[in-house]
Amino acid sequence: MEFDVVIIGGGLVGASLAAALKSSPLRLALIEGQSSPTLPDNPDDWDARIYAITPGNADFLRECGAWQRMDMARVQQVEEMRVFGDTGAELDFSAYQIGAPELTFILESRLLQHALWEELQQQENLTLLNPAQCAELDWQPDAAHLKLRDGREIRAKLVVGADGRDSWVRHQAGMPEVPTPYQQHGVVANFTTDKAHHGTAYQWFQDDGILALLPLPGKRVSMVWSVSPHRAQDLLALSHEALCSEVSAAAQQMLGDMQVITPPSTFALRVLNLAHITKPRLALVGDAAHNVHPLAGQGVNLGFRDARQLAEVLLRAGNADCGDIKLLRRYEAARRDDILSMQLTTDALKHLFVNPHPVLRSLRNIGLSATNKFVPLKKMLARHALN
Repeated sequence: MEFDVVIIGGGLVGASLAAALKSSPLRLALIEGQSSPTLPDNPDDWDARIYAITPGNADFLRECGAWQRMDMARVQQVEEMRVFGDTGAELDFSAYQIGAPELTFILESRLLQHALWEELQQQENLTLLNPAQCAELDWQPDAAHLKLRDGREIRAKLVVGADGRDSWVRHQAGMPEVPTPYQQHGVVANFTTDKAHHGTAYQWFQDDGILALLPLPGKRVSMVWSVSPHRAQDLLALSHEALCSEVSAAAQQMLGDMQVITPPSTFALRVLNLAHITKPRLALVGDAAHNVHPLAGQGVNLGFRDARQLAEVLLRAGNADCGDIKLLRRYEAARRDDILSMQLTTDALKHLFVNPHPVLRSLRNIGLSATNKFVPLKKMLARHALN
């Protein structure tokens, strides 16, 4: 089988890239190890994996044809965000202050995944290979050669690695960089709450971690609590009732009592910064290209901006060889500053706030309060987050 572009990994970022290229003359293939995504029969079944999607990326997904396929009753607009320090300092962002209808959208991973795949199944220039497992991959000057475990062989001008943070493609490409662990785990779960959230997202920077509660439709929230590995295991070992008490107390009873609707799970946090995200006939996107701390909720948004930029470069390439390194370096150069600035920002915030030193504690809370009072800076930060 011969293609111009083969995308390995049919998650949100890989699927969005394929959809973004639907109007191109390129022959595309998407390889995914899992079956096509489905939605649950029970509407009360909520996905534990929740994402915050920026308005800019919502527009991109609308152009891909996926956004309008979703049940918007399961999507929550965020109109305000409140951030609390560990000694009473507070920083708040409002969509109203910057003249925007919302700051972000909160939605389930599988809801968007299903919408993207519905669009892909109608795409004429795309061959879907799923479930399929990759076995071998090597690069020649004129093409990349891929062998699947079932024996099928594929030849492509360009391979795109969209296969997640433990990317097989990245490993096959011989990229030596390894992730740096944060010595923190993210604990995630969904809850119902006694009090309405009114479209507000909350975040608390505390001595022992960073707690975020993201609003879901109705009186529901999704939690991401970044804590030490030991603390994460302690939280997982709690009964649901005890976990709700812990979360409610850490959230200063802002939303009242809580009830678990999606059991907690955990994952290790890390940062990955690659020297290059392209090679001849190779481009990496999403978590295959970079890992960031989840405290800003920007991991998947970085990935969508990767897909947007790579699609733009390929669409503008005309009849040029889509695997040519000079062409791919345009994509890499266009993404470098966005990726690096997000990694540096989240890394600095993590180290600043998860630090018991009394001087740092004082400085970080003074900084929060000062930023909250300096409206032009707040507006600039909020507008940057809309992309």
